[in-house]
Amino acid sequence: MSARTASVGPVTGDSEQVIETRGLTKHYGQVHALTDLDIEVGGGVTGLVGANGAGKSTLIKILLGLLEPTSGSARVLGHDIATEGEEIRRFVGYMPEHDCLPPDVSASEFVVHMARMSGLGASAARERSADVLRHVGLEEERYRPMGGYSTGMKQRAKLAQGLVHDPRLVFLDEPTNGLDPAARADMLRLVRRIGSDFGIAVLVTSHLLGELEQVSDHVVVLDAGHLLRSSATGDFLERTGSLLVEVVGGTTERDRFGEALAAAGLTCRPRGTAIAVEPAPDGLSVHDLVRDTAADLGLGLMRLQPDRRHLEDVFLDDAPAAAAGGSRG
Repeated sequence: MSARTASVGPVTGDSEQVIETRGLTKHYGQVHALTDLDIEVGGGVTGLVGANGAGKSTLIKILLGLLEPTSGSARVLGHDIATEGEEIRRFVGYMPEHDCLPPDVSASEFVVHMARMSGLGASAARERSADVLRHVGLEEERYRPMGGYSTGMKQRAKLAQGLVHDPRLVFLDEPTNGLDPAARADMLRLVRRIGSDFGIAVLVTSHLLGELEQVSDHVVVLDAGHLLRSSATGDFLERTGSLLVEVVGGTTERDRFGEALAAAGLTCRPRGTAIAVEPAPDGLSVHDLVRDTAADLGLGLMRLQPDRRHLEDVFLDDAPAAAAGGSRG
């Protein structure tokens, strides 16, 4: 597969990119974790999307200087990963995917320790720790041993330690992993705040594509270590020309409605609780057919709006081309 270069996000400073890779490749024997990856990432919240095994965690570890690439180069905040890994880690926060918290230590002790490890003095470390634990919602629980924390509380503690030294960039590796829907929504709001209110550049990974539509300014899509696409989130979610239509009732009413629209000459398919209706052949008005069909069936219309592409659609469209471009790992 030939190299593809993509640039996303506003730059920081005059011309500095937050992350820049050139031909970045990582092979484990016959397994190709990353292949010829060229990306440029600026400020804001950037989503790194891909299925498990797509190379997301490998990329983060290489950018932190914790893993040596097979070939290629990368710079983080203007620093070379090959020679300035320690300098990169001074200015970058990292929230790992897997549980890494000592169970017999409180969140306060742990985050203060991580602040001291990052070079803060004792007083500044305690002050910063209290502040960041409050921001992530652990103020009331900060003195409890973390072994008794719920999954959501553990994720917040991991997030706090990644922010305590006031980094310029933070890597969040699957921050919603294992969370229930309510805790997932809370975590996504925190991720959005980090990029907007705190002014910290964020690279957040997820295999759940819909999540990153909600919080990311920019999206980088990987498949088996290959770059599929990289651009502003809004560019992914352009209008398709289709309509989303939803009627009152459940799946039975939805399916009755869809079958009637199809019989009237429209191409449509279920999309969750709604129906996606493709543009009509010449001479047919989609809006008129939708209105008249609903009236004929005695169904109430709940929603009629332009459809937009989703990240899932982009992934399905682009993945076959990437698979043909090189070996998978």
